[in-house]
Amino acid sequence: MTVAVPFMSLEEYFTYTEGTDTLYELDNGELIAMPPESELNRRIATFLLIYFAQHGILPQRLTLKTEIAVSGRRATVRLPDLMVLSEELAAALTGATRSTVTLDMPPPRLVVEVVSPGKTNRDRGYRYKRSQYEARGIAEYWIVDPMAQQVTVLTLVNGLYETAVFEGEAEVVSTLLTELAPGQPLTAAQVLSAGAG
Repeated sequence: MTVAVPFMSLEEYFTYTEGTDTLYELDNGELIAMPPESELNRRIATFLLIYFAQHGILPQRLTLKTEIAVSGRRATVRLPDLMVLSEELAAALTGATRSTVTLDMPPPRLVVEVVSPGKTNRDRGYRYKRSQYEARGIAEYWIVDPMAQQVTVLTLVNGLYETAVFEGEAEVVSTLLTELAPGQPLTAAQVLSAGAG
């Protein structure tokens, strides 16, 4: 749902308050209220957080629901489900009063978006966020899509994302996973079934 306010700058967004717990993304200057997270999406994001932690990523480099400013026609701030921070970015966020990756900070190493039902959410995940994260220089962008039963891994190569789609028992191939768990495959089914009861 778009909130009827005039186009906002990043500075206005960062100071915006209405006294509720509603989370927002800023999409080309428009304030977009984010619906409450589904239990399925929350479980998938939590599973990946735990998986990365168990395979050696330090807690200070893992974050859920941290904002990231990206380029757009107007000010844009996204709210991914999970991020793996680089050491430099973790250091830059240390002591920050708001969990926001600003444009002057290094990009995260990995961003994960779990797609929610609905065409608008699919377009946002597969089209708009893809181009924004690519332009931001994020090395890997994972789109976990429970409806399509697939995990899409986009890897930045020479400034553009190369796409690989994984389904069922296919091993998710990722430069990050290669470093973390050689010989211990993570399958698309494991990621997608994390949301199952």
